[in-house]
Amino acid sequence: MATVLFYQKPGCGTNARQIRALAAAGHQVIAKSLLAEPWTAERLLAFFGATPTASWFNPVAPRIKSGEVKPAEIDAAGAIALMLDDPLLIRRPLIEADGTRCAGFDREPVPSLLGGARGDLQGCTRPEAMPRCAES
Repeated sequence: MATVLFYQKPGCGTNARQIRALAAAGHQVIAKSLLAEPWTAERLLAFFGATPTASWFNPVAPRIKSGEVKPAEIDAAGAIALMLDDPLLIRRPLIEADGTRCAGFDREPVPSLLGGARGDLQGCTRPEAMPRCAES
């Protein structure tokens, strides 16, 4: 089994559910705060690979939902600069396992780590009527 570095937003119920799924599949999960990690442009880019720049963003980040940040209008350098300044903009979780990295729970290496069975492990666990997770 693999050792999985899992960069999460602390307190996020969805990330907690994802960590439990990886652990249940037999992996050792090392959870780290996406918000407290000392990111560099080069290190952050390694998680995005050849995916489109707009997919690097967390679509439910407050600045995106408000329309202040428009991922479709931002180039790679601009995206990285914004994310280094405001890590809430980064699509999560960021995952590293066996030398492979990804942003999001729907990309490799995640399906392989889970044996292809993921269930619904991406949607927010908090109903809209509930208060939003703290943005710390």
